[in-house]
Amino acid sequence: MEGITFDSKKEGNVYLELKEKEKKGIIKDLELQKEYILQDKFKINNKTRRQITYKSDFTYITTEDGQLHVVDVKSPYTAKDKVYRIKKKLFEYRYGIELEEII
Repeated sequence: MEGITFDSKKEGNVYLELKEKEKKGIIKDLELQKEYILQDKFKINNKTRRQITYKSDFTYITTEDGQLHVVDVKSPYTAKDKVYRIKKKLFEYRYGIELEEII
């Protein structure tokens, strides 16, 4: 799709729906795979610990209210992944935005 490879057919279909909404002016600033820092890197005992990041499938702003939406497309199985669930909570805590899941 438009030279973009998606992790699933469902994710590709969501992209097409969002592109259509963007064309109609319902949403703007559609981004794919935007990375968010969940925890900064730090040092302890002279050892550097890498930052922890989360990468969304899509982000966009609704033009009607200016609200930022951060979206992740998941299968029922991957939505239950423990690492994903922790990252979701860290994201929501740090950014104060509810992560929207499409399952």
